[in-house]
Amino acid sequence: MYELVLTAPQALVEPVSEALMDELDALSVSVEDADADTEAEHALFGEPGMPAPRPGWDRSVIKALFADEPAAQQALTLLLAQDWTTGLHPQGLTAMEDQDWVRLTQSQFAPVPVTEQFWIVPTWHEVPAGATRVMRLDPGLAFGTGTHPTTRMCLRWIAQHATPWSRVLDYGCGSGILAIGAALHGAQAIDAVDIDPAAVESTRANATANGVSLNAGLPEAAQGSYPLVLANILATPLKLLAPLLCAHLAPGAHLVLAGILARQADELRAAYAPWLALEVSDEDDGWILMTGRRA
Repeated sequence: MYELVLTAPQALVEPVSEALMDELDALSVSVEDADADTEAEHALFGEPGMPAPRPGWDRSVIKALFADEPAAQQALTLLLAQDWTTGLHPQGLTAMEDQDWVRLTQSQFAPVPVTEQFWIVPTWHEVPAGATRVMRLDPGLAFGTGTHPTTRMCLRWIAQHATPWSRVLDYGCGSGILAIGAALHGAQAIDAVDIDPAAVESTRANATANGVSLNAGLPEAAQGSYPLVLANILATPLKLLAPLLCAHLAPGAHLVLAGILARQADELRAAYAPWLALEVSDEDDGWILMTGRRA
């Protein structure tokens, strides 16, 4: 296979990427910040209910993978012949070494320490020495492998506050990682819910793989009150969900929220103020964990 590397201004990122995939037979296309690892690096991210992020950076690198060199050369020639591609510049065409892509992908997911004793370990890895509590979890379609700061903070809170909770609600469960983490720390009846049916199936499969019992379903599966409610989503939906999540809190229950940037703390405090006081309990790489307890 051959990799074609181009630089492009932001306005060309989307049309060039679409042309490469839809018309020029690229096997894959990726976009990177041309200023990555410099002071000019700029993060792009979005949230539900907010305007979509731009499709690329002011100076973007587009990498396209082709089955062979003639296909890559033809794609480059056709792109540069277009009137609308002014500003697009080729940077290189490189033959890719044959690799075991499964092993390469697996090598990118190493065991993740939550605490010294609690680890998330892909099934192809040995359990690290000193790990006394282990969750087996492989990357899949649903969000949540333990590598993101928001997930790590939630799991760390669970590990540090472990108690045999009689009921737990994981709202927006993704891969089920928080629900499984609670089960491994003594929780009894666990409801893990998500609006995405693929996430529900992923949660069920991951729970079975870890030998834990939980009830995974769509949001209507959450019924009644819980001593612990977990929600690792994003700030905007968390604000909208405040009445619903707080309605599921039993007296004295803990609420654990993540997916929140440090600058959004006051917005979340205000949204939940009618029910309980939220505080920042942890911070990791610009993300925060906010917790509260119902009276």
